Amino acid sequence: MVPDLDGRTAFITGTTRGIGKQIALSLAEAGCNIVSTGKTTEEGGELPGTIHQTAQECEERGVQAHAIRLNLRDEENVRAAVEEAIDVFGEIDIVINNASAIQLAPVEEMPADRFDLMTDVNVRGTYLTSRAFIPHLREIGGGHILTNAPPITTDRSPGSAAYSWSKLGMTFATLSLAKELASDGIAANTLWPVTAIDTRATRYFGMGTEDDWRSPDVVADAVLEILARDPDQFTGNALYDEEVLRESGIEDFSQYNLTEGDPAPLSAQMFDPEYERP
Repeated sequence: MVPDLDGRTAFITGTTRGIGKQIALSLAEAGCNIVSTGKTTEEGGELPGTIHQTAQECEERGVQAHAIRLNLRDEENVRAAVEEAIDVFGEIDIVINNASAIQLAPVEEMPADRFDLMTDVNVRGTYLTSRAFIPHLREIGGGHILTNAPPITTDRSPGSAAYSWSKLGMTFATLSLAKELASDGIAANTLWPVTAIDTRATRYFGMGTEDDWRSPDVVADAVLEILARDPDQFTGNALYDEEVLRESGIEDFSQYNLTEGDPAPLSAQMFDPEYERP
């Protein structure tokens, strides 16, 4: 079920491109106002897209949008971005922690500063953003915090120790919030794709091929399904996108595939080598 998000507002981290941008556009299609955040504010870089372009595309779908430059490693910048977003829209009841840094390499080859980057952006950034919104969400009577992070299982695959630690840290922070905020009507859940998603990261790091990837739409559609649920009742869950969409009645996932055939569950297996589809 696609929820009616008319009049609601979402603060989404990392909307310049990829999954974050598609989440923003899909929520805008459902009537949700969007706060588009990220570090890329001007065109001409090595990668396409800016937070302003995403905001403009959201506005073309008939909603209000506002772009804010956000550096998740800077606590004061995070606090200021949250305050600006609230000043602009008055109420923000959806917070989506999407942005994260990624680098895949064996421990011996992973420099400490890259480890620190992923820890700062992924774990600490999720922590800071969620924390900054808590007083506001309490004041308006509740809302959703949703984090792009995997279920908590032990990953022993080589070359992903630092990244896996940071993504699982995002999950720990979010699921801890679920119990802390349950009496306030604030839902805190995580969502993770079963397959690798077609993004710059999957292509750059060679995470399979197009036969193994799905479009970002599969994650965005799962986000919509979660936002349709009552935050008082549906909280503290670590979810896979397929799981959420199957519960909504979707059985044919070919609409999300880049090529014919069923993609391998690369993303799920990265964190749970024994993962099997239902």
